[in-house]
Formats: sequence, structure tokens, C-alpha cells
Amino acid sequence: MPIRYEHEQTVATTPERAFALIDDLPLTARWLPPCVSLTKVGSGPNAPGDKLHYVFEQGGRQQEMSGEIVARVPGKRLHCRYTDSAFEVSVDLRVAPAPEGTLTTHIIAITPKTLIGKLMSPLIRMGLGKQTRDAATNLKRLLETAPAS
Repeated sequence: MPIRYEHEQTVATTPERAFALIDDLPLTARWLPPCVSLTKVGSGPNAPGDKLHYVFEQGGRQQEMSGEIVARVPGKRLHCRYTDSAFEVSVDLRVAPAPEGTLTTHIIAITPKTLIGKLMSPLIRMGLGKQTRDAATNLKRLLETAPAS
């Protein structure tokens, strides 16, 4: 059973600008707390089916996950899935117009694949909310302080 968390945040920017930052995968390390790097394997514009390589820091050490873009709707949604031997992680980022600018929605689901992962589920659940809220706050700060290009 997946561990799921959803968080919404209003950002004073346009949906197009918010999506452009989310879609710029190397910039993910600037707003997602555990991310060291996120790169696409291959070239060209991001598209469903593209493979990803995610490096993150957890427990004081760097780890890696393979990923794939599951869905991409320009200006609205980027949904990626990451896997390793212990977990499958779904990261669904959505943007929509709001009276104050843009509503960003972060939907994260982590599915443990091992007994140890399942036993760690309560700890993962506790940390997932804070990590997701921190990511949304960092994204908001980056969008509201960086000049539009």
C-alpha cells in the first residue's frame, strides 16, 4: 500500500513560468531537499517515456534511482516515477491558474517493495509531509525571488 501525501501551495507567478521551472530537471536540486541531481538520459524536450537518473541524499549517503516521465502536459503537469530495489516513488507535480497567480500541487506516493521498507512505513510517512511542504516552499521562494527569463 502506497504512502501518499498531497500538498497545495499558491505562488505569485504564472502557471507557464512555474511549469517551466518544474520541467527544467537539473534545477530540481535547487528546490527539492534530498535531491543532489536529476538528469534525463538522452536529449531533446521532455516527453513521456523519457528515462531519468535521480541522485539523492538519504541517511547521510548518496543513493540513486532510475526514473521515467509518466505524463507531461506542458504548462500543467509533470508526473515522474522512480524505482530502486526497495521503493517505487511517484512524483506528480501540477500547476493551475489561481487568483493570486498559480496553484502548485505536489502529489507524492511511495510504495515499499521490501519487508524492511514496509516496516519503515511509519517513519517514511512522518517525514514525507515535511519534505513535500519544504519542497513546495523552496519552489515558491525560487519562483517569487528569481527574475523571470
